[in-house]
Amino acid sequence: MLNISHQVKPRTGKIELPENLGFGQIFTDNVFEMDYSPEKGWHNYTIKPLSNLSLHPASMFIHYGQVMFEGMKAFRTVDDEIVLFRPHKHFERLNNSARRLVMPTVDVDMMVEVLKELIAVEKEWMPTKPGESLYIRPYMIGTDSALGVRPSVTYKLIIMLSPVGAYYPEGFKPVKILIQDDYVRAVRKGTGECKTPGNYAASLLGAEIARQQGYTQVLWLDAVELKYIEEVGTMNIFIEYKDEIVTPELTGGILHGVTRASVIEMLKDMGKNISVRRISLEELLRAYDSGKLVSVFGSGTAAVISSVGELKYKDKTLLLNRGENSEIELKLFNEIQSIQYGRIPDRFNWLTKVDVTVPAL
Repeated sequence: MLNISHQVKPRTGKIELPENLGFGQIFTDNVFEMDYSPEKGWHNYTIKPLSNLSLHPASMFIHYGQVMFEGMKAFRTVDDEIVLFRPHKHFERLNNSARRLVMPTVDVDMMVEVLKELIAVEKEWMPTKPGESLYIRPYMIGTDSALGVRPSVTYKLIIMLSPVGAYYPEGFKPVKILIQDDYVRAVRKGTGECKTPGNYAASLLGAEIARQQGYTQVLWLDAVELKYIEEVGTMNIFIEYKDEIVTPELTGGILHGVTRASVIEMLKDMGKNISVRRISLEELLRAYDSGKLVSVFGSGTAAVISSVGELKYKDKTLLLNRGENSEIELKLFNEIQSIQYGRIPDRFNWLTKVDVTVPAL
């Protein structure tokens, strides 16, 4: 059994969450932290109060970007249980990012147990309103203090928790997306399939241009030919035609979305014609002009399903489904959320229950 040191101060008073949680603005009292060295492997397993990090200015992740993160959620069900949504898949994806960035991997089963213990300690922070959840942010950094381009030898992994509401202020309403070809987010065989800050830094200018034009996000094209649709900066993309639903294949420049995988499984279960392949921008524009295009929607941990009401590419604007949610978007959103909140049976075995009974602190 893993021995986690609890350095948690006893909590005084009841936690009062604000009416509007927003996303990623509030953090719980405590974090999990562990360290890595070649001699000891992962060690110093600790749940401790949230505090500022004390790091050497030459810490390698600052200068050379050897850092990655994950994002997943916990939910309070209608039966007042706390459940995690597909945590094993998320830690497997964390390991995929770690391998690509020459960082140490973690034991997936162990990390799920660690996470369950942290959430049990912080159970009073679990939101209770419909649509709210506890966002989970594990991240790993290279901590060697040295200048020189090489992988770090020592590492630190931290898990933070944040009670959240809807990711988009629009809520589950169609968002406006700009198709961007002045800039690119990630290149195949690069780090596009990893959750590493460099990918997000590369997306900031294009996203800011989109916001200035009144659009919520950017739909990125492939970085080599600027021809194929890849993903939105915060979600994978699906395109619904009259006879087929398509999502871009994982080429190495697209994040291996856990919600994406869940949506594909659900669509197959519904008997839908779902294809995973490369999709050219030209194909999308032709489908719109011919009336074959029904809807476009995104999938991701933060927003779950995000309907796209408008796409713009240069001087061409695509108004989708009269600016309303499509039938399949509503069905997917409602069913995933119903599973997460325990309103319907978890027939896909996606949920992991958290035992909130922990030793007194």
